[in-house]
Amino acid sequence: MNTDDTILIFGRSGQVARELSRRASGATCLGRAEVDLATPEACADAICRHAPDAVINAAAFTAVDQAETQEALATTINAQAPTAMALACASLDIPLVHISTDYVFDGAGSAAFMPEDPPAPLGAYGHSKLAGEEGVRAAGGTHVILRTSWVFAGHGGNFVRTMLRLGGERDRLHVVADQIGGPAPAAAIAAACLQIAAQLRAAPNRSGTYHLAGADPVSWAGFARAIMAEAGLPCVIEDILTRDYPTAAPRPLNSRLDCSSLTRAFGIHLPDWRAALPVIIAELQAGHARHLA
Repeated sequence: MNTDDTILIFGRSGQVARELSRRASGATCLGRAEVDLATPEACADAICRHAPDAVINAAAFTAVDQAETQEALATTINAQAPTAMALACASLDIPLVHISTDYVFDGAGSAAFMPEDPPAPLGAYGHSKLAGEEGVRAAGGTHVILRTSWVFAGHGGNFVRTMLRLGGERDRLHVVADQIGGPAPAAAIAAACLQIAAQLRAAPNRSGTYHLAGADPVSWAGFARAIMAEAGLPCVIEDILTRDYPTAAPRPLNSRLDCSSLTRAFGIHLPDWRAALPVIIAELQAGHARHLA
């Protein structure tokens, strides 16, 4: 974005929202205290009040298992709120970048999912996010829906942080090995959102649905081994199957995403999660050391 452009970001404490605030110092970030996505009309009011040059929605109901018992709330936050945002953006003729998820797919097969592949969510969370995508498209404004997967950062709740904690407490861990995806650094997602928002203002014809995932697909177990190795933890990772680790919400086995159209349209390349991992682990370990001091 240009230095004089204004960006309105929905989200403040989430992994991507925090990375956005780091990279867009002049942006206005709206957390739950400022705008509760459970009240969709408040989202539209905020956009009309701020009249920004672009909007990025990095807020969502992301508790996948809780969505099974709180589907109405998940749908309000993940579907009705972004629809309200999209309608407000369309009325003001400003671009919206909306973050979605690989959970809109059923995870069948082993090929990377293309943006145009038919969605088939397995659970309430995926259904709510798909409804949000549909609402954003139907609003008719300039937009990009950016599907991501396996987000991780040096802050917030994520797999890397959990593995570091458990790896420091236990000699071995059982980790699912038949779910495959591309871990996506939150910093890379944030940078992509800002780049997309800037380009959409000049090229609204690039509106559409795109994917962003980390290069070199890996299983959760493989990801865990990489984390232990980078952190210097001796914890042994033992492979298990998804059926051996039951959860309230079903997980897609295949979360591979084809990101080639994003590169063609916006010049954004897949982030290397292996290169990002040392930086993120160092940040988490430094934070832990400060906490103990």
